[in-house]
Amino acid sequence: MRPQPGDLLRVDGRASVQFGGDRGLTFRVVSVGPEVPHTGWIWLTGYVLNRRGTATVKREIFVQTTGLRRHVDIPTPGRARAARPYAARNDQGDGEAARHGEGLRARADAR
Repeated sequence: MRPQPGDLLRVDGRASVQFGGDRGLTFRVVSVGPEVPHTGWIWLTGYVLNRRGTATVKREIFVQTTGLRRHVDIPTPGRARAARPYAARNDQGDGEAARHGEGLRARADAR
């Protein structure tokens, strides 16, 4: 298999001993290096993806083309959710919510 930019691969011990055992990874190819004198080996540049399909680190790897496998079971990364700042919550923080009769304590007392 000759990978192309955009391919999603499962890289494990079949591609190189450095990825054997639990060191295998899911890899999104960005670029493919030129042919090297070692027949069947190639340099790939791309991103390691986590289980959610999010790129975690950019790497350059040297692998055997015969050991590469296409990876098909990974979700497409979704849009990140915006987190509310901690200080913006009315039920926690500096005590202002409690002084105004709001927040967790006021709710518990109201029951």
